[in-house]
Amino acid sequence: MSHNVTNIETFWVELPLREVPARHMVREIPHWNLFEIVKVTLDSGVVGFGETMVYYTWGDETTSEASKAKVVGKHPAENMWDDELGAGLQIALFDAAAKAADCPLWQLLGQQVRDRCHISWWDIDLSAEDWISEAKLAGESGYTAFKTKGRPWWDLIENTRKLCASLPEHFEVDMDFNGFGIDTAHCTRLLKELEAFHHVVMYESPIPHHDVAGYTFLRQHTHVPISMHTQNHPEEPSLETAIREEMVDGFVVTGGATKIQQDALVCREFNKSFFLQVVGTKIAGAFALQLGAVLEHARWPSVNCFQLFERDCVSTPLEVSNGLCTVPDGPGLGIELDEEAIELFGCEPKEKPYPHPDLVIALRWPSGTTTYYAHCQQFWEDWQRGRLPFFPRGINLEHISNDGSADWADLRSRVLEGAVHSSEAPF
Repeated sequence: MSHNVTNIETFWVELPLREVPARHMVREIPHWNLFEIVKVTLDSGVVGFGETMVYYTWGDETTSEASKAKVVGKHPAENMWDDELGAGLQIALFDAAAKAADCPLWQLLGQQVRDRCHISWWDIDLSAEDWISEAKLAGESGYTAFKTKGRPWWDLIENTRKLCASLPEHFEVDMDFNGFGIDTAHCTRLLKELEAFHHVVMYESPIPHHDVAGYTFLRQHTHVPISMHTQNHPEEPSLETAIREEMVDGFVVTGGATKIQQDALVCREFNKSFFLQVVGTKIAGAFALQLGAVLEHARWPSVNCFQLFERDCVSTPLEVSNGLCTVPDGPGLGIELDEEAIELFGCEPKEKPYPHPDLVIALRWPSGTTTYYAHCQQFWEDWQRGRLPFFPRGINLEHISNDGSADWADLRSRVLEGAVHSSEAPF
């Protein structure tokens, strides 16, 4: 019996986010609930499936006709290592190939080193109250690690103090700055202050990745491990450079299956820990677990983000206990689609919903002034150009609801053009 690809079906779903993540992700990544599901059918009747988080995941944003044509009529194993196919189709081919062999996917990837993988709860930047509630929910769900964002529009030191005061002693926090630390002159003091909280066990990307000397300096002057992504853009330092210059203690490994395997091999050779970042629904989560089962140095908790959703498009539970998630042992990914959810949340393809309509953000500065924005990219641009104070104490962020007034409509129209600064805040 042959196992060649005969049909490829794609469809979109829009999954509901839980209330806390939805309220905060609207500022920057409201599109993280849009997915293209890919189903690959073999002539033997085997069906494999994968996913692309549209507007985020590696490769094609959606599965192209050229990618489909490349794999139809061929065994899925012939093309499953091709990262250029895009996430959804690549994962579906891996799933189908392993199901055709009647084995869990990890058996096609390498020798198993663990049957329970390190995993982290994830949230974007939150208020102190929401940080605390999310970390509590994470602990109740079996997690012992929480990856979140360090952002200068919150009082980072005070909010971290409040968060850590609520945590059990064993719970760990990974603080991802996405380069907001700017440079060592500013960032060193901030990171040293955060060292006071023993729950904070990792700084991810504290300054821009191109600052090779800056990373080397920070690593020599702080005691919390520092991580950064392996190269995803040509302007970023290569993995070889990051290791040779001793920029970081470990890495964030993401991308397609081939890139992940290649980066993981280098990390193993130089004894560098990493965490997998394969983001999406439980489809992406299961794929990451199958990879984590064979990648020895995937010793830091992975980031998968399926914790964000009220309901997933997968019916199979992924059980987490003591910060570890069991690797599914069924054929392929080892999970089943929730067909009812697929039908319930199915949608037509959509444009990226950003900036989100009816959003006005107010930054309340400790000096008593306010800056208004329509979305976070405006803040990123002001920040990177040195127009704003560095992680001030006492700052707070608020969302200004549309009250239907002419004043609100006028403010919204102005912030769409750029930041609005006010010493006497109208809202």
